[in-house]
Amino acid sequence: MNERVSKIGLYLTIPEPCPYLEARTSTSLVVDPEYSHSLASISQLTRNGFRRSGNMIYRPHCDICKSCVSVRIPVKVFRPNRSQRRVLKKNQDIVVERTNAYYDAEHFELYLKYQKSRHPKSSMCDDDPLRYREFLMSKNTDTWFNCYYLDNKLIAVSVIDRLDDGLSAVYTFFDPDMYARSLGTFAILEMIKEVQDSGLDYVYLGYWIEESEKMNYKTRFAPLEFYLSQRWIQIENPAS
Repeated sequence: MNERVSKIGLYLTIPEPCPYLEARTSTSLVVDPEYSHSLASISQLTRNGFRRSGNMIYRPHCDICKSCVSVRIPVKVFRPNRSQRRVLKKNQDIVVERTNAYYDAEHFELYLKYQKSRHPKSSMCDDDPLRYREFLMSKNTDTWFNCYYLDNKLIAVSVIDRLDDGLSAVYTFFDPDMYARSLGTFAILEMIKEVQDSGLDYVYLGYWIEESEKMNYKTRFAPLEFYLSQRWIQIENPAS
């Protein structure tokens, strides 16, 4: 790990059921929650395969399973494919507004609608606003929301962390009734454009698991870089 963050304390969690793969347990390396982070430290941890959930910064650290792989899009070589160009054209009527990360009842209502449709049995499907805040917001990061509106109606929200080399896509939720618009894909394409316009390099998409169908969408943003054996490796078509 880079010298700037080499003295951060790391803790190993106890084994618990894996949220992605059945009949497996998972453990994580968790960064000392008392550590005072900077943009440089958050960015370096992300480049070393860590991920944020609320105030917790972690990386999977399972004894046997190595299925969770950090992935990022190198935006300077990314070109949208035919399907993604259709998504951009289809959503030209959407207005995107950036806001600070704060609790908003309209955001939360959309979040619950999304969770009840997509993840009804998940612990994230919780109508407690405090759990929502604890999941998406953080005291450690420069975080904002990209809010997507159609005819003045909120239809999607992306939670985004700023890094010194790009953006980290923390979470996106959207109106499940608008499935045909591919709003999740559109949100990532918007982040790619933001990074390209800023002259930075990457959109970090978190973890990809080959066995998880829910994560297959990440491989459509080729070429994709994978964090393997402590280095980033570009793979043109990881699904093949």
